[in-house]
Amino acid sequence: MTFVGMNYLAVVVAALAGFGVGAVWYTAFGKAWLGALGKTEDDIKCGGGIARTLPFVIALVADLVMAIMLAGLMGHLGGLSVKNGLISALFVWVGFVITTMGVNHAFSGAKPSLTVIDGGHWLAVLLVMGAIIGAFGL
Repeated sequence: MTFVGMNYLAVVVAALAGFGVGAVWYTAFGKAWLGALGKTEDDIKCGGGIARTLPFVIALVADLVMAIMLAGLMGHLGGLSVKNGLISALFVWVGFVITTMGVNHAFSGAKPSLTVIDGGHWLAVLLVMGAIIGAFGL
């Protein structure tokens, strides 16, 4: 995979926007998400320092990697546009994200509502990233 000509500003903006989507998503669905996990707010807030910060760092790095890979994929498919970004994002989500989550959640015994909440989050993240990368172009 070549990254020549990739619009790195678009990638960074897409990653930050994806991180922002997560903040909004889990603010809106936080109580339902905790219920699907079988946890309370106190369970999540236990600990401090690195234990509390690390998930956010991992999420930001993961969003950056995801934006880079989506931009690389879109670049190889050609014709960057918002429409093509949305289509690429949807295909990635259906083909790789929700299928993997569905299998993992089924074997781990997770509630279907957890798959819906987390899967919806990743769909929203990918759609926003695809639209941004498509709008910026190469």
